[in-house]
Amino acid sequence: MIQKTHLSLIFFFLMALLSACGTKSIHSLPESISKTVDNLAIEGYDAVAYQTAEHAFKGNSQYEFYWNGAKWLFVSKENQERFASDPDRYAPQYGGYCAWSVSEDKVMKADPSVWKVVDGKLYLIQSDMVREIWEKSQPELIKKSNENWIKMNKQ
Repeated sequence: MIQKTHLSLIFFFLMALLSACGTKSIHSLPESISKTVDNLAIEGYDAVAYQTAEHAFKGNSQYEFYWNGAKWLFVSKENQERFASDPDRYAPQYGGYCAWSVSEDKVMKADPSVWKVVDGKLYLIQSDMVREIWEKSQPELIKKSNENWIKMNKQ
């Protein structure tokens, strides 16, 4: 178990790292969906499986669906059809960018294998360590991220 003082040090280290990494500021409009160079949303993970199987599974190109400028992959025809009928229900929040970074007025790539479903919404996060920090103040950070994402997309 990480002690509170260690979490504080990790938090400050992450903040310094974010400042040095050249992340986009809140004043830059992010792409609506985080994609790989081959146009895959969430690195090809099945967006439906997070909620139905409670697991992160890579999708199969046999079951693909184009939505919001990206190609989404699924593990089954059933998941593909579920997503196609209601993409907003299954797509990750903040375009698949790291939920914690959006709360910090940044847009950083998330790791689709690090995630959490809260109140039926999928949040992707950049690492296990950041998820641990995010979960400590989750309700406040979700509220902050929601506000920041609205600002980012109004510009």
